Amino acid sequence: MDITEKLKLITRNAEEVVTEEELKQLLETKEKPKAYVGYEPSGEIHLGHMMTVQKLMDLQEAGFEVIVLLADIHAYLNEKGSFEEVAEIASYNKKVFIALGLDESKAKFVLGSEYQLSRDYILDVLKMARITTLNRARRSMDEVSRRKEDPMVSQMIYPLMQALDIAHLGVDLAVGGIDQRKIHMLARENLPRLGYNSPVCLHTPILVGLDGQKMSSSKGNYISVRDPPEEVERKIRKAYCPAGVIEDNPVIDIAKYHILPRFGKLVVERDAKFGGDVEYTSFEKLAEDFKSGSLHPLDLKISVAKYLNMLLEDARKRLGVSL
Repeated sequence: MDITEKLKLITRNAEEVVTEEELKQLLETKEKPKAYVGYEPSGEIHLGHMMTVQKLMDLQEAGFEVIVLLADIHAYLNEKGSFEEVAEIASYNKKVFIALGLDESKAKFVLGSEYQLSRDYILDVLKMARITTLNRARRSMDEVSRRKEDPMVSQMIYPLMQALDIAHLGVDLAVGGIDQRKIHMLARENLPRLGYNSPVCLHTPILVGLDGQKMSSSKGNYISVRDPPEEVERKIRKAYCPAGVIEDNPVIDIAKYHILPRFGKLVVERDAKFGGDVEYTSFEKLAEDFKSGSLHPLDLKISVAKYLNMLLEDARKRLGVSL
């Protein structure tokens, strides 16, 4: 795979790369660059998490060494549970990411607590605190904080640590959802002031929930790896999917970000009187037909549910999920 092909694969379905020129230079100068994503351990791994897992798989194919940070201390600071609870969930998360297709032989899983309590790391947190304003730290946490209106001091430490994770893990490329952008820009600006390199940053889109609103565990508007096939079908059939509308359409997003990258195609099975079966190998053609009305929302939903269950089937088996 040449550099042009690698760039196309790496940037596929990305919201932005900061910057593409730096990414190209990285590929030209480093044989085995490092990329990472940090995850707060979560009890339910859903399609939102799978966005970045898919991107890590793209990066593995492009020759990157991938680091998955299971950010147990970050989760504790963000009030996600006790250390014991978070540690148990982190172990489960590792199994899920591997079950979803991440190549374990090309990925390194790291717990934050393995290095974030070291003297050098803590000193760097204090140094970062001296060059970061409170307003900047708070703005950086706006998209990911559990307590936006009245944040705890611990949540101001969070973005400083996330920036330093990039340095202490020796990362060349930081990957995350677009909600991580402010923290990544803080890293790009302040890490060089502490003597570290500025990372290239790649951001994936944020999937909307199945109801067309922000995805939230409290609303249950997501599909989990542990959802049985019939539940996936039920949720997709009920999902917000207005005819002809592409933007903020969760069913369209699943086809674009999950089905087509994994399978290379999406076949919609229809009765002959409704035009017969149609195969899509590009998102552009699917979007065109949906906009024009030649692809009905229900037909799309049935096909997306079928492919999504195929995608999740192997993961369920590996996890020993009883269906």
